[in-house]
Amino acid sequence: MNGQDYYIPAAAMAVSLACKLPALRNSWRDPLQRSVCVLLVLATAVFMFAAPPTIHAVNRLTGIPNVSAPLVYCLMTLFSASCLVLIVNWRGGPPEETRRTSRRWILGYSAVAAVLVVLFVLGDAPQERLRDFDTYYANTPYIRTLIALYLLAHSVAALTMSAMCWRWSLQVHGWLRVGLMIIVCGYGFSLAYDATKFTAVVARWTGNDLDDLSTFVAPPLASLGALVSAVGFVLPLVCQRLSDSWQTWATYRRLGALWQEVHGAAPAVAPAVRMSWWTPAEIRVIQRESDIHDGFLHLGPYFDTDHRDTAYGRALADGADEETARAIADAAMVAAAVKARSADPEGEAIEAGEGGGGGEGPDTAAGARDLVRISHALRNSPLVAAVRQRAAVTVTAGNSSSNGPAESIPFRP
Repeated sequence: MNGQDYYIPAAAMAVSLACKLPALRNSWRDPLQRSVCVLLVLATAVFMFAAPPTIHAVNRLTGIPNVSAPLVYCLMTLFSASCLVLIVNWRGGPPEETRRTSRRWILGYSAVAAVLVVLFVLGDAPQERLRDFDTYYANTPYIRTLIALYLLAHSVAALTMSAMCWRWSLQVHGWLRVGLMIIVCGYGFSLAYDATKFTAVVARWTGNDLDDLSTFVAPPLASLGALVSAVGFVLPLVCQRLSDSWQTWATYRRLGALWQEVHGAAPAVAPAVRMSWWTPAEIRVIQRESDIHDGFLHLGPYFDTDHRDTAYGRALADGADEETARAIADAAMVAAAVKARSADPEGEAIEAGEGGGGGEGPDTAAGARDLVRISHALRNSPLVAAVRQRAAVTVTAGNSSSNGPAESIPFRP
């Protein structure tokens, strides 16, 4: 692998970190946000300092041959700890237990990193090796222990991460489960990296030469493992956000029928606030709900609970469940009130503070969910259509009452 094979992933990690910094600034006390940012920092540093050009530059600037080896190994060790801490915070649980487990991983792997530095100082590695440090110094006192220790620490972290993510994936569903399974696959590549490295080093210990495994096979496995694991971490967050956004836009769209009904019948209601195209869907839903409730207040004098009670009984008789029956009943009352309001263009009932049956408005204690049900019934329910037709005929008959008494129109869904 050449330099760009390391620098491209490092740049990708740096861009991801830049995207996360605003969230960290707004919620820097959140352990999960801090864990994600620390992981991205360490991942960027690992790829940056593991590139052969950077290894040579660091060695030359410090004047110490192979000083990049303990630097990279320490970064890899701390990165392993950051992955463990991230998954612990992501999984959640009692805060004190989460903090205690995180501290154990941090202290344990920090101690390993310190031992790696001590072993390098005690050892002797005078010949600079940019790509085959592990196998070239596999039999050198202290350096041999350094190599075995960092590989062991990395393997323990990979095995622990795989086990934790696998167990967790069996308890969850959806995108989180998919992400966890991808993380397990990514750490499978990391374990393959450790296996090839160990094989090459042990071969050196036994007098054999399998250096190509360490020099040419292991690095791509490490990069692939890091990339796949990163996708596993990011995918559930991104997909959940997209799913939430889709649900919010769906709610906004489903409220359209009810919004148009009450908005068109309530000219006195203040016009909706004009929004830019980039206005979040959540704000649009809140504004649409507010407009609907303002419309209900305006139509209050025209609400007649007789329409609601009749439609409610009919809906239950037709086999509707309780929530659906309530939504149909409220939609029927709204439809009748709109027709009554259209027959009173001067708003005499509003000025008098009474109109129709003077009933209370729809019960929307569940917020947007009830409004969506009412909107759906307003658009699709035959019962509501029948009430709207009956109210229209009644209004027409009332307007022509000067020519004779209005005929009573039976309710037929």
